[in-house]
Parts: sequence; C-alpha cells; structure tokens
Amino acid sequence: MVSQSSAQTLNPRTVHREFFGVPGALAVMTGTVSVVFVWYFSCNPQVGCQLPTTHEQWTHILRGAFNYQDYLSSTALVAYTMWWAWLALLYFVLPGHVVEGVELRNGSRLKYPINGLSSFFVTLAVALAAYTYWGTLPFVWIADHYFQLAVSSILFATAQALFVYAYSFRSSSVMLALAGNSCNPIYDFFIGRELNPRLGPLDLKYFCELRPGIMGWVLLNTSFAIRQHTVFGSVSNSMWLAIVPQIAYCVDTLVFERNVLTTMDIVTDGFGWMLSFGDLTWVPVMYSLQARFLAFHPIHHSSPMAALIAVMAVASFLVFRLSNSEKNAFRTDPNDPKVRHLKYITTESGSKLLV
Repeated sequence: MVSQSSAQTLNPRTVHREFFGVPGALAVMTGTVSVVFVWYFSCNPQVGCQLPTTHEQWTHILRGAFNYQDYLSSTALVAYTMWWAWLALLYFVLPGHVVEGVELRNGSRLKYPINGLSSFFVTLAVALAAYTYWGTLPFVWIADHYFQLAVSSILFATAQALFVYAYSFRSSSVMLALAGNSCNPIYDFFIGRELNPRLGPLDLKYFCELRPGIMGWVLLNTSFAIRQHTVFGSVSNSMWLAIVPQIAYCVDTLVFERNVLTTMDIVTDGFGWMLSFGDLTWVPVMYSLQARFLAFHPIHHSSPMAALIAVMAVASFLVFRLSNSEKNAFRTDPNDPKVRHLKYITTESGSKLLV
C-alpha cells in the first residue's frame, strides 16, 4: 500500500496542459478523425482526388459521413481485432532478446522483448501462404474495404484508450505520465494517464508503437499494389517508387526496434487516445494514401524521372537512418566518445536535445 504523500511524490499533479488543455484535446480528436473521413470521401475512384472547395464537394463528404451503414462493418471490425490479436500473440510466443528500457523516475527499468522483426517475417510467411492458397482475393478485399478497416481501427483505438484510462486507476502505485495527471478525465484520456500500461508482460504502448500500425501500413501498401495489378494488369513504376521506400522504412524501424525505447513516446508520454489513434489509425491509414491513390489512378514516370525519384528516396532514407542512429546513441549515453562532442541544449525538464 502506497501512502498518499509517496503517491504525490511519484505522480505530481499536472500543472501545464499541452495542446491548450481540454479545448485543444477535443479539437485534435475531432480534427484528426475528420481528416480521415474527408480524405476518404474526397479521394476515391468515384469522384477522383480533389481538395474539397465547393459546396457540392462538402455535401458529398457530409452525405457519405452520415451514411454510416456503408462503412460500419462488423466483418471489418472482427478482421481488425484479429490482426491486433495475431500480432499480440506473436509478441508473447516468438523468441527474442529481452532488453531493459531507460531508467524510470522511481529507479526501475522495464523489460521489453525485441521480436518485432521476427513477427514481421512470420506474418509475411502467413501472407504468402494466403496468396498461394487464395490468390489475390484477401488483398483485394483489404484494398476494397480500406475505409471500413480504417473506421474499425478508430473504434478499436478509442476502446483501447478508454480501457487504459480506466485501468490506470487500479492502484495508487501506478506510475503516471507527468503530463497526464491533471485530474481532468477528457484531457487525461487524450494525453494518456499511465506511463506504461501493461497486461502482464504485454506493454501496450510499446506494442502499438511499431506493430499493428507499422505492419498494417505494409499490408495496405501491398494490397493497393495488388489491387492496381488486378485492375490494370501491371504495377506502375510510380507505385513501386511509393511503396518500396515506405516498406523499407517500416522494416528499418523493426530492425532498430530497441531504438524506440529512447524516444519521447516511450520515455515520457502517457498512453492515451493520442498515441492509440496515432499508432493504430493515423500511421497506416494516412501514410498509405499515395498507394491508395495510385491503385485507382496509375501514373507512369519516364525512366529519368523514376531514377531521380529513386535517388532522392535513397538519399532521404540515409539522412533519416544516420541522424536517428546518432540521436539514439546520444540518448543512450551522452558521454559515449562517438557523440560526446555534439552540441546540445538542456530543456526545462533536464533532458538534452541535439542542435
């Protein structure tokens, strides 16, 4: 039993509220979900892809949004839940190194399994087996039910956020996020009240950070490429140029999975609606928009243009990987001879940021 004074020392009351507090939290939640809806209804094979600027376009969007029978699908919700559960199962059963995270403010360190990449390859093997048995059918279904799956991910992410918010009240010894203890239920639900909610060894924040969303992004991109081939008989070079760098980025995050343990999402942010929605919906649904557009509107670049885009993609990826490796090394040990010469600024919280 933790005394009240000890609990207050461990979990001080949040004074500063990010995003302008409750109004900002409500604006972000409604705004980001609205963007998902607007982007779908203003960009599809029926109406093309145009920014909604006319009364007719907004009427079409609102009519589609209110016609919920078209996108609320129990089949899609079950499929999405099975996707999450499948990856959670692999989290438990696949072998992998177990590493410690950064030191928490109570002096402890949590342990994390590094088996995301093996989860990806097992899932890839299952996908190839499905392709061998059923052909393109499952992947075309995913592409054709993109929005039903997107809405299902919103519902799942919101239910997950409600669960972890309620779950955070189970004990006074639970470590809360410094930004998520405002005692306002709307704000704390949004920003994340508990720092590291766990169900046994399953760390929900760490699990969601890289697995359902990142691997879902790969699955959506692949499904859209298969959809394009099914309809048009080939995969355009623009599709390859869009999805190959993105899939490479996803695989890279899994190769360097342990690096996520030093990021702000894991170290300081609570796990609430913002991260739940961002991980499960925003990443796979919004980041696959290029592939979705190309699935029904293929673009064929000239060879010089395709080569230029490929070179830019490789260069951008190298900048990303080298800078992130340097950042992770600095966060892990600022006194490492390889990074101690780097200039940094110290924030009000005491953390160091590279400049």
